Amino acid sequence: MSIKHILWHPDPHLKKTCATIEMVDNSIRKLADDMLETMYDAPGVGLAAPQVGQIKRLFVMDCSAKEDEDQPMVLINPAIVWSSEEESTYNEGCLSLPEMFEDVTRPAEVVVQYLDKSGAEQEKHFKELWATCAQHEIDHLDGILFIDHISKLKRSMITKKMIKAKKERDQDG
Repeated sequence: MSIKHILWHPDPHLKKTCATIEMVDNSIRKLADDMLETMYDAPGVGLAAPQVGQIKRLFVMDCSAKEDEDQPMVLINPAIVWSSEEESTYNEGCLSLPEMFEDVTRPAEVVVQYLDKSGAEQEKHFKELWATCAQHEIDHLDGILFIDHISKLKRSMITKKMIKAKKERDQDG
């Protein structure tokens, strides 16, 4: 396994709609394993393939509490098939927008259909942080960032901060 470079906003890869994965093979399983290692190293609770430059419908997540055993999940070609009318608001962040956080309101619960690492069809009901994370990561697969859910003014301010942070990071090597 290897740690991948996480792309920062604004990067054009982050605004692309991802292609469906036609076959779950060893290259997809390796990408998923590398993404999990990258997510844990960052550290984060979710990571989508476009964040590591792969325009594929795949994300990984683990929203387990620090004191609990890890519960890594790999979701390939995920689709939300049900969402609750009840909403919840979380102060969301993103590994592609480090140190940027904003409140985002989303459905409190969702049911997601997906393929697992073996290629088997799965369906999972997510609540609380797990539901928010799944929706956040599926947004990534559709070229949507959490800042696309906030006001244009806040989004513009965050984008300017990220452009400056990227320049500083790139100068530091």
